[in-house]
Amino acid sequence: MAEDIPSSSPPIAASDTAPLGSSVISLVNRLQDIFARVGSQSTIDLPQVAVVGSQSSGKSSVLEALVGRDFLPRGNEICTRRPLVLQLVQTKAPEHDEYGEFLHFPGRKFHDFSEIRREIQIETDREAGGNKGVSDKQIRLKIFSPNVLDITLVDLPGITKVPVGDQPSDIEARIRTMIMSYIKTPTCLILAVTPANSDLANSDALQMAGIADPDGNRTIGVITKLDIMDRGTDARNLLLGKVIPLRLGYVGVVNRCQEDIQMNRSIKDALAAEEKFFCSRSVYNSLADSCGIPQLAKRLNQILAQHIMAVLPGLRARISTSLVAVAKEYASYGEITESKAGQAALLLNILSKYCEAFSSMVEGNNEEISTSELFGGARIHYIFQSIFFRSLEEVDPCEDLTDDDIRTAIQNATGPKSAVFAPSVPFKVLVRRQISRLLDPSLQCARFIYDELIKISHRCMVIELQRFPFLWKRMDEALGNFLREGLEALENMIAHLIAMELNYINTSHHNFIGGSKALEIASQQTKSSMVSIPVSRQKEVLESDKGSVSERSVKSRAILARQANGVVTEPGVHAASDAEKVVSSGNTGGSSWGISSIFGGGDSHTIVKENVASKPHTEPVHSVEQSFSMIHLREPPPVLRSSESYSETEAIDITVTKLLLRSYYDIVRKNVEDLVPKAIMYFLVDKAKGELHNVFIKKLYR
Repeated sequence: MAEDIPSSSPPIAASDTAPLGSSVISLVNRLQDIFARVGSQSTIDLPQVAVVGSQSSGKSSVLEALVGRDFLPRGNEICTRRPLVLQLVQTKAPEHDEYGEFLHFPGRKFHDFSEIRREIQIETDREAGGNKGVSDKQIRLKIFSPNVLDITLVDLPGITKVPVGDQPSDIEARIRTMIMSYIKTPTCLILAVTPANSDLANSDALQMAGIADPDGNRTIGVITKLDIMDRGTDARNLLLGKVIPLRLGYVGVVNRCQEDIQMNRSIKDALAAEEKFFCSRSVYNSLADSCGIPQLAKRLNQILAQHIMAVLPGLRARISTSLVAVAKEYASYGEITESKAGQAALLLNILSKYCEAFSSMVEGNNEEISTSELFGGARIHYIFQSIFFRSLEEVDPCEDLTDDDIRTAIQNATGPKSAVFAPSVPFKVLVRRQISRLLDPSLQCARFIYDELIKISHRCMVIELQRFPFLWKRMDEALGNFLREGLEALENMIAHLIAMELNYINTSHHNFIGGSKALEIASQQTKSSMVSIPVSRQKEVLESDKGSVSERSVKSRAILARQANGVVTEPGVHAASDAEKVVSSGNTGGSSWGISSIFGGGDSHTIVKENVASKPHTEPVHSVEQSFSMIHLREPPPVLRSSESYSETEAIDITVTKLLLRSYYDIVRKNVEDLVPKAIMYFLVDKAKGELHNVFIKKLYR
């Protein structure tokens, strides 16, 4: 490719009979075809001319006039919906021996230009849809004719404002982005097409050209539709560059109108009418070199040839550099092996090298040791030590348990009876809840190690694999499936480890604090906390049990005391009655009255009657009976919670439970910190190092 580029460019003379720059333009055309096939257009920007203009500005008419044939889709709405790379190649064939070739149809010649139009439409609909959609994928067309000059043009979609059909709402922004991707490169010439019956200052084409080419060194202005300007006006100042100056100047042309197209007026007749128009307008007589399609073709040919020769040295250097890099890469791939035995040996060698590189990176035996970051097995060690262990050690097993939660659990475990000692059931329930919290971080740690092994597999790709991307894809799939299988087995193992800890609470463990020592420590902590409490508060705390017991006794007596007629007294009412005074002044006192009321109701009734009988006869007996009123019990609320204050015994029980929780949780945590990394190393890391080669042999080699 590089040897086809001439080392020196021939001088350009406008009087030469041969097309200007035909050799360099044809060379660039060949390079464009090659890059289009191999997809390297983005690496080297080749010289070309991009046609830019708003919708219905006359771009298609200009291109057809340059070719001299009707071959582009026409219509009132958007017609150019894909970039059309049009390469005009001058031939020495007879005048009517003209044909076109599409890059996607190699070897097929289209002599009928109406078929070229249909093929452009079919190819556009195939990529962009049939309802006005737009695509940035190119259509490449070559036209061979003796009536053209060597020019390469890119017909871009016209700038539109309002979306129609299947066009997205941001169609204008998308088209502008597509156009800018072509014209922003320094090797691209800009053919800015603007109709003469619009304000040049508002031209979309010149506006975008000004952004991409602010100095105007690469922009050629084309003023179309000069024949439909308002009477009394002309485009002389526009063509002279007095409105918006361009270094490459302007060319004015006359397009075929829609009526001419519908009546099949030929391009030849249109060019004759254009020449007649300019000859009949004296204002354009002095601008003969800036008027007409023939002048535009000559100027484009000349400017493109000069532009190619200006960028040719840099283009040659970039291509030579790319060739050296590609040759070096090709040499690194080694010789091509044709025999089956040779291919099998090569495959086995690649698989062995890859497995060795994988194991070396995990073990830290890699020759290329990084000094800037941790990688490989060092990252696995960091996950164990600095993430997994530290996260578990920072967890307080009682952080989400309040004293009320623990007291409520203890009370629920005692049932309808008061417990003499703190029951073991709430401890087991609460410690299981804390142990279950260790499952999620253990599974996360396993997932982290799995991700690290995937990263290691991508970083240790041997150079031989660059020759065989399909083999690398299959190896990556096999390795991924193998590691996923190991991860599933590992997650099951971790779940079983946690389930084992939950199933059997081993309170006989030698590191477990035990109930006796926990009670001793809790008592000491409670006494030390009582020392810091004021004396008045200590009495309240110490007497809280007695107060609650006496209060319950009074309430029990009030509830259970009954008269013969079944009327029960209401708390607080009988305190002011004379009957209570009589009862309380008996031999056994208030407590004897309560006990006899529970276990012997008849005696109580007799005592009351005797006491009443001893009263003066001036007070009727029924007045004593009427002094007892109905006692109403409050219904228990639907949700019962423990009271805010608690006794010293309850405080000790809470402290004992916390000590037991922390002690046993630490035992389980240490077990998990020891067993989970061992399981990860066994099911993932060591298994991958030891069995990966066998997996590749089974899945790929055989």
